[in-house]
Amino acid sequence: MNESDMSLRDRLVDVGVALVAAEGAGALTLREIARRAGVSHGAPRRHFPTHLELLSAIARRGFTELAVRAGEALGDKRAAPGAQVAALARVYLEFARDNQGMYELMFRHDLLESGHLRLRETSLPLFGLLADLVGQARPGADARIAAGTLWANLHGIAQLWAWGSLRLATGADDFAPLLRAALDAHLGPEAGR
Repeated sequence: MNESDMSLRDRLVDVGVALVAAEGAGALTLREIARRAGVSHGAPRRHFPTHLELLSAIARRGFTELAVRAGEALGDKRAAPGAQVAALARVYLEFARDNQGMYELMFRHDLLESGHLRLRETSLPLFGLLADLVGQARPGADARIAAGTLWANLHGIAQLWAWGSLRLATGADDFAPLLRAALDAHLGPEAGR
């Protein structure tokens, strides 16, 4: 692949990232991405033979950004495991709140299941990190199951917060009390936090 091909590939992904941020995952059509990139509607197929592959490349950017934020939140990793879990959970919810379209795209089952661009290899290390920390915070628990239920709880908070349902039901104006309750439920009250 020559430099101009690589720059077009990157530009298509950049346009997709900007489009999903501005208009949500539903706006990500090949035709619209091509139009905004200033190329013919067939041009993206040279780099992304299927729509799913282009969406996967865009979602990969989201997972990469989430991983960077998670790394920054953990810092030198000297904090207690429960505090590190809390930091990861907060980053996850903040990312979902601030990047609703990307968040929706990242967790589309068809993208993750397809294996395009190895999205599972991008997303699973974050889950592995969460599972390791949950295992340290809750010795004796099945760390992957405990982390999975915590993640499901966080994902539910993220989705219901985005839809406005949790604000309506709880009267909360911030997800922080919901996060604390989820962490207490899954790790025990103030488990090393």
